[in-house]
Amino acid sequence: MARKLIIFGNGLGMAIDAAHFSLADALENIWERDEFLTLEQQQLIERCLGRGGAPEGEHELDLLHQAVTYCKSLNRIGDGDVHWLTEDGQSFPEITATYIHKVATHLHNYDGELPDDFERNLVEFIKTTRSHVATLNYDKLLYNSFIDNDIFNGYRGYLVDGMLDSGFSSEAMERMYGNNFGYYLHLHGSPLFVNRNDEIVKLPRHRLSVDRNEASEHVVLTHVKHKPSVIAASSALSTYWDYLRFALSEATEVILFGYSGLDNHLNMLLRPYLNAKPLRIVEWSGAGEQQEREQYWESKLGQAVAVVRLDNVTEFVDW
Repeated sequence: MARKLIIFGNGLGMAIDAAHFSLADALENIWERDEFLTLEQQQLIERCLGRGGAPEGEHELDLLHQAVTYCKSLNRIGDGDVHWLTEDGQSFPEITATYIHKVATHLHNYDGELPDDFERNLVEFIKTTRSHVATLNYDKLLYNSFIDNDIFNGYRGYLVDGMLDSGFSSEAMERMYGNNFGYYLHLHGSPLFVNRNDEIVKLPRHRLSVDRNEASEHVVLTHVKHKPSVIAASSALSTYWDYLRFALSEATEVILFGYSGLDNHLNMLLRPYLNAKPLRIVEWSGAGEQQEREQYWESKLGQAVAVVRLDNVTEFVDW
């Protein structure tokens, strides 16, 4: 069976537990968490937003991202008896990165599992075809399932993501000695990925908690126009996007599963490949009527694609 590329968005999690996987709810949950953000830190973020309260989604993180960038610049030139920034301003980039990491951790640490039929069908398909999988979300639904079902098993596994016990290695993604594995690409990162000295390492799943104060550089949770710069700043994430191009060239078909279409950096990368291979969109039927959605996706991808609308996307079986 031919190898394909499946790109998963947040729609998979939303179909299973919309309350938990709501980004707005996760942003609010961490905002209100005891003994995390001080009143002064909340006020700094609120001034960026131009209103009171937590950010409500990626669309509100534009000014926050800009403020972090400016603070980092001023921190680099501000050494001396009198700093350019107050103490809160100096710590603003780190506390913001920690806030983002905790939000991603909240989304990741979901206790539920994939529906049995969906999991069984998908796992069998991946093992049969070694099809590539790419994710745009931060949850562990797929990752846990693939670990538990031996899809990940070092170089003997069906998929690899370059994460070794010693840390991330782009060399670990090269096919050598007759290996024919596919790729699992964390396109928008994972809260499991943290810096230790000069290495990017993956935390054990049981150690990831919102009680950890990590300021991860490997989670792409920001306004869409800033996502490419966050990706470029991470050697792991930029490697995944390089391999996405290879996966696109190798796949006989592309399936976008539960993806909103709002990440322009992904849409622009996909467009050149669609002249040579088919693409299917699998999405929730509540997003709109068939003709409306077909027009929407044509505007995003530059040509007509097949749109499969389901009341529950986890009922999809036609990989």
